Amino acid sequence: MTAAAASPTRLVWHRLLRHRLAQASLVFIVVLLVLSLAAPLIADLRGVDPATTDLFRRFEPPSAQNWLGTDELGRDLFQRLLDGGRVSLLVGFAGAMLSAVLGAIIGVVSGYLGGRFDGVMMRVTDGVIALPLLPLLIVLAAIDPKKIGIPAEIAQSETFSLYRIVVIVALTGWTTVARLVRAETLSLKQRDFTRAARAMGARPVRIMFRHILPNAAGSLVVATTMSIGTLILLESTLSFLGLGTQPPAASWGNMLTGAQELLQQAPVLALLPGLLIFLTVIAFNFLGDGLQDALDPRSERRL
Repeated sequence: MTAAAASPTRLVWHRLLRHRLAQASLVFIVVLLVLSLAAPLIADLRGVDPATTDLFRRFEPPSAQNWLGTDELGRDLFQRLLDGGRVSLLVGFAGAMLSAVLGAIIGVVSGYLGGRFDGVMMRVTDGVIALPLLPLLIVLAAIDPKKIGIPAEIAQSETFSLYRIVVIVALTGWTTVARLVRAETLSLKQRDFTRAARAMGARPVRIMFRHILPNAAGSLVVATTMSIGTLILLESTLSFLGLGTQPPAASWGNMLTGAQELLQQAPVLALLPGLLIFLTVIAFNFLGDGLQDALDPRSERRL
């Protein structure tokens, strides 16, 4: 076996490919991500503007021009789903990355320093976990940004709406990562390589972020991957309640809001975004399970 073939990256990739559900989930996520990111290009190639309403073309069936038909305002449903996917995936990925960074910093610093600081941070973490999640998100999303000094033109922009949702979901999603990284840090700071770095005079910041945190990257990647699906679900919930992405911008959540009164007349308007939310969340969960097994050498016998 060559050195390249025996590298840790190749071994992890090989284990992941043997996990059938994770493999199928990865393909689904990549296809959905590519289509969502290419949505403006696809709309230009098809000559379709998903934001243009035409009340004379409401509830049209699938056709060569409108592949999945039109919605209650005559907009192309296929393009609306792609635009909604771009928003939902952006919130999921960005929120998960921000949660991972915040949770990793809190976890590694708390676990390494220990003592009173560790006790205070873990009590804060327990307090955030104990809060009822959905009511907390609703309260945070209902805050009027103009009343806290943000200019009206910025507060009413679509970009600010997305950034606000990312920050809101990240503020509640860091706790799992923090507890996981703290547990890894408590174990890793007793290892020989950490003691050697400390004996050579390395500063605590270098030991935490150069030696400990990279060795906890496997658990961090798994936790981040599985949190993406949860954050997509939270964003969809807030948008469904009218507190997330605001029309005319599309997200899967606010598409469900517009379709809830049309279940008998046009059930496909609720079925398709709901199905995409379900499949995307499940896919990220399966991918997280596959990564957990792939990054654990002890799982080789199970696979």
